[in-house]
Amino acid sequence: MNERTANGPTPGRPTTPGPTATPGPTGPHEPADSGGRKQGGTPLSAPWVRTRLRTARSAALALALLVAFTAALAAGLPLAVDGLRDEGLRHSVADASPARAAIRFSAPQPSPSLSMAQREKALRGAALRQGYADVVDALRAPLAADDAHSSYGVRTAEPPETLEDWLPQPRGLRPRFSLTAQQGLDAHAEVRAGRLPRAGGTVTAESPGVEAVVSSETARRLKIKTGAVLRMPGTVRDPVAVRITGIVDPKDPDGPYWATQPLLRTPALVRVPSTVPDPPVYWLGALLLHPDAAPVLLGAEGSPERYWNLAPDAAGLSGGELDRVQAALASTVNGTALLDARRAIDVNTVADTELDEVLTEYGKLRDGVLPLVAVAAFGTGTVALVVLLMAGGLAAGRRRAELTVLRARGASLRGLGGRLLAETAVVAVPAGALGLALALLALPGGRWPLAVLAAAAVTLVACLALPVRALAAHRAVRIGADREDLTTARPSRRRTVAELTLLVLAVGAVVVLRQRGSGGGGLVALAPALIGMIAALVLVRLYPLPLRLLAGPTRRLRGLTGHLALARTARGPASAVLPLLALLTALTTAAFGGSVLAGITETRDRAALLSTGADARINAGEPFSDGESRRIKEVAGVESVTGATVDYDAVALGVPSGDASEPPTGAAAGGSEDSEARVPLAVVDARAYAELSERLGVGAFPARTLTDGAQQTRAVPALASPATAERLGREPVTLRVDGERITVRIAAVRPVTPAVRTADFLVVDARALGAPLRPTSLLLTGRELDGAALRKAAGPDTIVHLRDAERARYADSPLQTGAERVYAAAVAAGAGFAALALLLALARSAPERTALLARLRTMGLTRRDGRRLLVLESLPQALLAAGGGMLAGWAAVRLLAPGTDLTAVALASVSGAGELPSGVAGLRPDPVSLLLPALAVVALTVGVAAVQAWWTGRRDAVRELRLGDER
Repeated sequence: MNERTANGPTPGRPTTPGPTATPGPTGPHEPADSGGRKQGGTPLSAPWVRTRLRTARSAALALALLVAFTAALAAGLPLAVDGLRDEGLRHSVADASPARAAIRFSAPQPSPSLSMAQREKALRGAALRQGYADVVDALRAPLAADDAHSSYGVRTAEPPETLEDWLPQPRGLRPRFSLTAQQGLDAHAEVRAGRLPRAGGTVTAESPGVEAVVSSETARRLKIKTGAVLRMPGTVRDPVAVRITGIVDPKDPDGPYWATQPLLRTPALVRVPSTVPDPPVYWLGALLLHPDAAPVLLGAEGSPERYWNLAPDAAGLSGGELDRVQAALASTVNGTALLDARRAIDVNTVADTELDEVLTEYGKLRDGVLPLVAVAAFGTGTVALVVLLMAGGLAAGRRRAELTVLRARGASLRGLGGRLLAETAVVAVPAGALGLALALLALPGGRWPLAVLAAAAVTLVACLALPVRALAAHRAVRIGADREDLTTARPSRRRTVAELTLLVLAVGAVVVLRQRGSGGGGLVALAPALIGMIAALVLVRLYPLPLRLLAGPTRRLRGLTGHLALARTARGPASAVLPLLALLTALTTAAFGGSVLAGITETRDRAALLSTGADARINAGEPFSDGESRRIKEVAGVESVTGATVDYDAVALGVPSGDASEPPTGAAAGGSEDSEARVPLAVVDARAYAELSERLGVGAFPARTLTDGAQQTRAVPALASPATAERLGREPVTLRVDGERITVRIAAVRPVTPAVRTADFLVVDARALGAPLRPTSLLLTGRELDGAALRKAAGPDTIVHLRDAERARYADSPLQTGAERVYAAAVAAGAGFAALALLLALARSAPERTALLARLRTMGLTRRDGRRLLVLESLPQALLAAGGGMLAGWAAVRLLAPGTDLTAVALASVSGAGELPSGVAGLRPDPVSLLLPALAVVALTVGVAAVQAWWTGRRDAVRELRLGDER
């Protein structure tokens, strides 16, 4: 700053008339003349804010961009999280199977005390439509029904047995059929053969027969053709004749109309309740009647019941209203809403749904995902806060001479702070409003009050950073400022108390997170950032020690470059704690966030591998022939095929089904089969299976484990899981498999195995059993496997599971994938703010270093030595930040790993995730996330120093050595 500027206007103090203009606004009704004076002769004063903005346009523009970008990020985070919650809840409800998501109301047949005409009227379409309107009206907001996918009608509650003997009868049992008259059949089915059923006038309980259709799958499996007549037993009348008039195909087989009651489209084999090992089964299907033919069910066996299946309207649900949705659902199933439905329809109306389980699963997913997002958000927010403070500190440092002169000339702290606040607010407030507007436009529909508060907080910090920093530095009037070198400055008591407070908070956050998990509150979300802060404060206190240790060796080096660089590093300002704080917080957050993202990917890969057992798995009801196995191996991409036969009904004789440590009681003491343990048994080729296990890294074992000793002893060596080994013990155990008995002994224990996913398993060699392997499962390895080609090669009645498809199932929720994107964006934003903090720190000392190089060049310093000097000067702090960041990141991951469960964000969409072995979803330090940000810090520091040295070398040294320049 030159003398003319220093002698400029003094805020907060009246000026003396003279030839020099003084600051102060011109009166609103006193125009100035062309000579720079008011018409009354009073000197004209220039507006402070306008003058500052005109003379520092670049700084004002940089501040506006920083505030706008930060405000947009701060406002966008709650909006993005709200959008993810809404999409996640809607997806969970819409993606659930119709049978789980439907809200099912049912009422028994009308009371026998009513006349038959009244009972028949209650089963016809008009009454059922009114009942549908009543149950829809009974729903409590925000629950609503999707009329297009809801269904209602009349069906037999207990499907009667048909009287026809020509239908398939496994084990000699006749099929049973549910007579169903569901509304809207013509709109949801396509006629494949014949025609749709007709009512044929007024159908009553005494009608001798009715028409019906069956689905194509029912017709195929039960050998039913158009024109067939099925006699169904009546109650107090002759059998009801149901004539099949057509075969239909569902337009949307997986839609709510058909999938809410899968029996309507697909018959099932039902086991008769029995205690025998192989109970008999019978076919259960559905006959679809015309909706107006429902009254005939009053004369047939099966107890007709009315039903209304409401499909929830997922589009109207909001993730922030999960508690209200659950309360409304509870009221519908067993509350005031159900009472309203009973008053309108029947006092015996009941409601049932599995939607509450869907909502509970989503709640667990949300509670597991959002705290992890909060960790990244708090870390990035901390770095952004430090950057805003550094920006204010940089401006205050650049204007130190100006503010010192103004204070010396009598400027009050209030007047000085007010004018600094005004000139900052003129830039920051519009920029903050612009960032808020951009966030609202990019992410509409979220909670805008939170977005406004976040943007306002950023703007407030930006406005106060410069005034507060300037007032703190100029509380006392002084002409010069005492230099505070990094190696000689002594921390004040206030700083020590603040550091101890942060240490206590960090320890508390770590302890709470390890004990309660990531859902322990806001303090827990700050844990990684607090660890980074503590590391920065500790390193700042320890930083002088290595500098003092290096001072001696550098004196003995030839040349002055190393010694001068070390001396300048030691004479750096003690206020350098802010850049280090920003860097270490960002590096810690990046390391923790990168480890979380890497852990999610690793968890999904491992879970998909354990679920599939290989890169692909093909299961069949009948054993594969050698030709089929060769045909499958010839499919493009297949590298190896390993066969296995898995029997889930193997019984361990003499071993109770409960805890093996407890003696059997009651029936178990008698050795009944129901009380004996069932263990999944995999029969494999020992050598091929051992190679597969080793290649995949899933329960690897040497092949001799299953082959050695099999000939010398009667007991077959087996590979067992820990749970099975604990139940069976080390002594030989007899198994009953397909009616035969084999004796096995546990030779080795492994936590997992490719062929069986369950926690209990036994694996034996087929040769040890004395029979060739007849595999019913094929485990395939390879790259870029084509599921369609594998299905074609495997043939019909086979099921193909691909590892890639299984992995995709684990990330099908928008809340999961969106949270990963938000997390990655927050980590990237934190890294960007950290780079900006580093640039601000270098920009603060840039004028001084430029002047130093200019002076040294006049003394003969070469450009190469100048670059070396600046690089060596910047290296200590860069290496300190990089090393400290890696150490803090590693410590954060290790300390917080026990309380960080990645199962929710990685596997919550899969119901079987809880069966995975422990440690699959663990958090581990990711080397790339530790090394890459640290190396980027060093590279950026060295690059900026080299560029500055190159640029300074191109400029005139005389220009940099002006008289009076304090650099």
